[in-house]
Amino acid sequence: MSSPTRFACAQSICNSGDGPLRSWIALSIGLAAIGHLAWEAAQLPLYTLWRTGTPREIAFALFHCTGGDVLITTATFAAAAALARHFRWPPFGWRMLLTVIVLGTAYTIFSEWLNVEIRRTWSYTAAMPVVPFLGTGLTPLLQWLIVPGMALAVTGYRYRRARRLAR
Repeated sequence: MSSPTRFACAQSICNSGDGPLRSWIALSIGLAAIGHLAWEAAQLPLYTLWRTGTPREIAFALFHCTGGDVLITTATFAAAAALARHFRWPPFGWRMLLTVIVLGTAYTIFSEWLNVEIRRTWSYTAAMPVVPFLGTGLTPLLQWLIVPGMALAVTGYRYRRARRLAR
C-alpha cells in the first residue's frame, strides 16, 4: 500500500464506519431542508407578502425561499466538508459548524440587503425585529444560526454513534 498523497483523503474524513461521508452530508442537508421549510413558514407573517399576497403568491414564496435556503445550505455544507477534508478536521465538529454559520450568515446579510434595500423584492412588516447597523431582519439571521446548527448537531451525533458501533 502506498503512502497517502497530499490530496488523499484520511479515512476519518472521507468515510465513516459505515459508508462515505457524502451520505452523512446529504442527511444534514435533508434535515436542514425540513428546518428551513418550517422556519420560512413560521416567519412569513413578518414579511408584507403575508398581508398583501395571494395564497398562491405566498405558497410560491415559501417554496422558492426554502429552495434557495437548501441551495445555500448545500453550498455551505460542501465548503465546510471540503475544508474539513483539506485541514483534516473531525467531521461534524465545531469547525465545520462555524464555517457553515459564517458563510450562511454572510450570504443572508447580503441577500436581505440586496432584496430589501436594492431590488425591493420583499419587505418586512413593523413586527420584524431588525438588527441595528445591518438593517437585516433578526429572524433570517437566527435561521442561519439555528437550522444548520441543529442539522449538523443531529447528524454529528448519529455519525459519531455509528462510528462507535462500527468499532
